[in-house]
Amino acid sequence: MGAGRDAAAQTASGVPYRQIRAVYDDATIRVYQAFNDPIADAALAAGRFVAPFSRSRMTWIKPSFRWMLYRAGWGFKDDNQRRILAIDIAREGFEWALANSCSSHPDPAMTPAQWQRHRDATPVRIQWDPERNLRLEPLDHRSIQIGLGRPAVLRYVQEWTQRIEDVTPLAHRVHELVRADRLDEAVALLPAERPYVPNTVV
Repeated sequence: MGAGRDAAAQTASGVPYRQIRAVYDDATIRVYQAFNDPIADAALAAGRFVAPFSRSRMTWIKPSFRWMLYRAGWGFKDDNQRRILAIDIAREGFEWALANSCSSHPDPAMTPAQWQRHRDATPVRIQWDPERNLRLEPLDHRSIQIGLGRPAVLRYVQEWTQRIEDVTPLAHRVHELVRADRLDEAVALLPAERPYVPNTVV
């Protein structure tokens, strides 16, 4: 999925231009989202996403912790992103999302009408954005974001979610260490993400 540079191309850093990196095991893969206090508190109490979480809106999940730190401004960006949650979801669900996805950008091989029909028939969006270093500066390779539309959101909250953890304190601690220029200590606290090879080419 996605236009532009060949996904298999190696960057100057030696990392493929587009690569999924995540914490995972044989059963689950970890993704991140940021929410306001009411949504986060309700999800943590229930062990799954419940009201006031919206099942009718597209929700974006991200396997990269550093990209989540960038998106949420370490959990300080605004009240709606002050709580960073780590969500372990079933790998079968993650694979379903990739297999039922299309790029968030129009496919140049399609006419606008064809693209509209394709997008409307696809419940998941894929977007590749520059990965971030510890100072949240862009790197030369990309990190995946996955947008779940309503049919996928229902599966996400009812079937895929296995565990939810509040990692906001970790985000704040890493931020403190980065601000103090104690980068080795900050790196040591980061989740051990490794390349994930999906069954579907994205």
